[in-house]
Amino acid sequence: MDMNHYTRLLGQLVNIDCGTHTPQGVATVAARLCGWWQETGWFTRMVEFDDACGPGLLVTNRHDAEHYDVLLIGHMDTVFPPGTAAERPMHEDDTRLYGPGVSDMKSGLLNIFFALNGLDHADRERLSIAVAMNPDEEVGSPWSHQWLSELASRASLVLVCEAARTDGSLVKARKGVATWELQFKGVAAHAGNEPEKGRSAITALAHTVLSVNQLANAELGTTVNVGIISGGDAPNIVAAHATATVDVRFWENNDYERVKDALLTLCSQPGDNGVALSAHCLAHKPAMMPGDATQALMQHIEQAGEHCGVPITWQAVGGGSDANLTAALGIPTVDGLGPVGGGFHSPDEYLEKASVAPRIALLGEIISRLPYSNN
Repeated sequence: MDMNHYTRLLGQLVNIDCGTHTPQGVATVAARLCGWWQETGWFTRMVEFDDACGPGLLVTNRHDAEHYDVLLIGHMDTVFPPGTAAERPMHEDDTRLYGPGVSDMKSGLLNIFFALNGLDHADRERLSIAVAMNPDEEVGSPWSHQWLSELASRASLVLVCEAARTDGSLVKARKGVATWELQFKGVAAHAGNEPEKGRSAITALAHTVLSVNQLANAELGTTVNVGIISGGDAPNIVAAHATATVDVRFWENNDYERVKDALLTLCSQPGDNGVALSAHCLAHKPAMMPGDATQALMQHIEQAGEHCGVPITWQAVGGGSDANLTAALGIPTVDGLGPVGGGFHSPDEYLEKASVAPRIALLGEIISRLPYSNN
């Protein structure tokens, strides 16, 4: 493949501010990708979700197909704020490319493009293929999860092209992820003159955080992290409001139910000094664990890797992705089929250049060998 051409296209995606909450930037990425797919003869459709996020993009080789032999999934958004692309645009050294979203996951989107356009004509005619690119994965796909689920329910299998792990491993399992917002409503009062007339939402939050921390279960791998807190209006006012955002990660879906029930019970009772509490789930993805059908897909991928000279190893990881959603539907799903990268969500994010061509070849081989026996 022409790595210079690949790099030029990748730069056109990376050098756009397209954080989830920058919908115009995500729309620009979607329009650019849409044009490339149309130029190579694929059917495309933009999907609008909400004014708060950018559009989704669906690409297919058969217009209005009712069933897909394979659904490939990738996301167009990043975690970075406006101005990041200008501050540190894509650049490279001898072995790596750097930039916001270069491996999470603009290169995954581009690998899909190159792999599918590299398929033999006979395979493109024989198979029904769909690619779904969503705008909101980095915040849990709150707007696109129903769309992805509907597409996955019509597919024989799902390949998610998030980056491979730093050692090249693919992903067979992911922790489930949930985000909860806890709200505290107190009573404002002058902090110096009449503090006794107030009820501090911040004090109630502080007490509640200690209780929330106790919901983790290290033995089962369930983590509970209060990652964001905010509240109050001024130092001299007893805080009338406060908010805490909680991240929950879990291997066992039943243990998540325990945490969820505990959060709801905790927030159904008055907090410190009678402050009112409420809890709202902002996003939820079940844990992704490989069943028998996914195990068969993994064997299929291992055989394709052997043919391509790409050693296949597997990892179970703590971060969630849209693979969690499709796996929960019982659809055979694997993840990590993009090129090798690391430093996700940080200024050090990188892509290993040497992994690009082999991973495109692997993805193409996996698809060209479909269907496979899942018995």
